[in-house]
Amino acid sequence: MRKISCAYVLADAHTPPAAAQEITLEHDGILAVAPSTGTPDDILALPPLVNAHDHGRAVRVSSIGGAGKPLETWLNYLALFPSIDPYLGALVSLSHSALGGVGTVMMHYTRAQGFTDLPSEVTAVARAARDVGIWVGFAVSMKDRNPLVYGPSEPVLAALPADTRAEIENRFIRAPLKPAEYIALADAVHDAAGSDAFEVQYGPNGVQWCSNELLEAVADASQRTGRRIHMHLLETRYQRGWLDQNYPDGVVRFLDAIGFLSPRLTLAHCVWARPDELELLAARGVTIAVNHSSNLHLRSGVAPVGQMVKAGVPVALGVDAIALDEDDDALREMRVASLLQAGTGFDVKVTWQQILQMAFGNGHLSVMNKARNAALVPGAPADILLLDWSRIDSEKLRSDIDPLGLLFGRATARDIDELIIGGRTVVKHGSVTNVDYPAARKEVLNMMRTGLTNDKLAAAMPALEQAIAGHYHDAPCC
Repeated sequence: MRKISCAYVLADAHTPPAAAQEITLEHDGILAVAPSTGTPDDILALPPLVNAHDHGRAVRVSSIGGAGKPLETWLNYLALFPSIDPYLGALVSLSHSALGGVGTVMMHYTRAQGFTDLPSEVTAVARAARDVGIWVGFAVSMKDRNPLVYGPSEPVLAALPADTRAEIENRFIRAPLKPAEYIALADAVHDAAGSDAFEVQYGPNGVQWCSNELLEAVADASQRTGRRIHMHLLETRYQRGWLDQNYPDGVVRFLDAIGFLSPRLTLAHCVWARPDELELLAARGVTIAVNHSSNLHLRSGVAPVGQMVKAGVPVALGVDAIALDEDDDALREMRVASLLQAGTGFDVKVTWQQILQMAFGNGHLSVMNKARNAALVPGAPADILLLDWSRIDSEKLRSDIDPLGLLFGRATARDIDELIIGGRTVVKHGSVTNVDYPAARKEVLNMMRTGLTNDKLAAAMPALEQAIAGHYHDAPCC
């Protein structure tokens, strides 16, 4: 049994913070929450945050030259990353999430390391998740069309010098699996690595990257197994244009017609979704994971969260491996979402309470395929994020200050005192407690530096970027 004395407890997204409270933990659950009997510690307690969309990258993409680029060229820079040990890579990535205040994270695994078969690799990833100590959803990546641009690759390849074309073809153009093979692979990953703490899902990359046959196979498999689907949709204006051209009756209506839309589906981004599409998504119970800083970094736009909320769509917050400072700080990401979505002047579009619901209330079901009481109340799991209130309210000018004002105004990962998951301390005073994160990160960086030897691919990037930019400037759909 453990007692935690708190200056404030933010029990859930909709109840005002309660002052001078004591939380009693027993084993992996919350036994009681009651007024403190003495002077409380300078701690603000709240449920851990959920990163509802991420990719599990151990190293920031700007480190290899990807900063300041639109998604359509930024994606190619991921190929510069050399393969690394999957256990260590996942351990570093999931440690970053925990240090950012996240207790549950969605890992859409769009780049396998490839040293072994995928089920064996994901088993190592699941072991890293257990060792770090946070909840993980894992989506098996699926892609079978449009490897370079939305549309035929040949015009882009034809615009490249001969030696550059050969390098690009070698790295990006390859025969994909058949739809049935992708489903079998995802099922094998589930059988090898799935557990209550590691939820395996189907992960088609996006409609522009997946054939209709593959999407239909995923819809059928999800209905058959009850497992969730995690997919990107309408992230950029170029995707919007291509999808409108190729699905004239509407891409969301197409997905509905094939049985793809259901409460088992999470869609990442939806920056360019239209009101009628949001209404249909809401009617089908689909969750949208929005990723504000990622969209800002990649020039994708700002998701219409106010319209999503108005339509009744469950919205969750994601970090997408590109938080504002590329540091996986989910507390700062919560503030970015609030600042971008609050509205103008006295016209409030999205409230603090609604952002909190997105930050820790809606995401666990989306990521883990099971409802979870994201509240600090008796009987709830002992999942708690403790913030150092003496750091957050360092001026201490008013005793009646609204804690939410300071939480949304200034709290960052630096203010985390402790992250507790299932009654187990995962982060304490800026350190991951159950693994040697510094040693793992050092080893991962050594692997990266040793593996960054393909100068041909790096040298080919400027020409490829120019050809891709020309494609989208000239494309009639965009």
